[in-house]
Amino acid sequence: MARNTPEAAELAQLLKTGPFHLALRSALSVRGLALNRVQHKLAQRGIKVGVTSLSYWQQGARRPQRPESLRAVRALEEVLELPERSLHRLLVPEGGARPDGDRPSARSYRTLVEPADALQQLFAELETPADDGLHTVGHHERVRIGAERELSARESVQVVRAHRDGVDRYVAIHRGDVGCDPSRVTVRAAENCRLGRVRGDAAAGVVVAELLFDTRLRAGDTHVFGYAFEDGTGGPSAEYFRGFRFTGGQYVLQVRFDETALPVRCRRFTQSSAGAPRGGRQELTLSGRHRAVHLVEQGVRPGIVGIVWDWG
Repeated sequence: MARNTPEAAELAQLLKTGPFHLALRSALSVRGLALNRVQHKLAQRGIKVGVTSLSYWQQGARRPQRPESLRAVRALEEVLELPERSLHRLLVPEGGARPDGDRPSARSYRTLVEPADALQQLFAELETPADDGLHTVGHHERVRIGAERELSARESVQVVRAHRDGVDRYVAIHRGDVGCDPSRVTVRAAENCRLGRVRGDAAAGVVVAELLFDTRLRAGDTHVFGYAFEDGTGGPSAEYFRGFRFTGGQYVLQVRFDETALPVRCRRFTQSSAGAPRGGRQELTLSGRHRAVHLVEQGVRPGIVGIVWDWG
């Protein structure tokens, strides 16, 4: 398979961020090798691993942990034509700590969202801990701008991974534009979650919503869920951005405009923190038929990514 395909790009990303089982599964798919063929190639190298064990590894049902299993992982890298230690380090990285399920280093919300004090108060009302036990590994977000240039709605499909046991909820944040009335903002839970408590701060135009899962995640488990905020209560919108506390994962942002209210210019931007200068600027072309612009961040870094537009 060609090395510049979407599947190969996904493999490269998984080798950076993990988890191990998804990286292994992706490598098997990209190389087009059946498990019995992989077992045969390992046997040629003096490594005995059953097809059942290989299957469990790629499903995430079991993790290679014993010394002989870790030697098999090093041999797997050769069989699958992967960089040296690329799979092994997802199990035993430099320093010996295991990453799958461990809490990644995180930035504080205070550096990413303004006003931070209002958000902290809302979190306190929901008894949300500083570490909610989740980090995002994939997020596709769609924002709609209405005929009055207002932020009409935003929809999200999000993939998270637990880095501790017992996690059963996620707190979503919505920050409206000037004039936003949190009491009139509607929160909708979509797939794989249900709506819990919702709190808002009128002065800050911020809404936080508790999204409850129907399962308790174990460390290393992933969960896919969807939700939406329907707003339309604020004044003209000129930008949309999202703050990221953790490194890794993919973020896709699409902003779609009403046909009667089209901007004259759109640009991507990044910020290291809420008060920092903006950089990473890139012109975005508005598609004629769909009246939308988008950005794709393959491996996000802690900080802010967004799109800004001019109305002319």
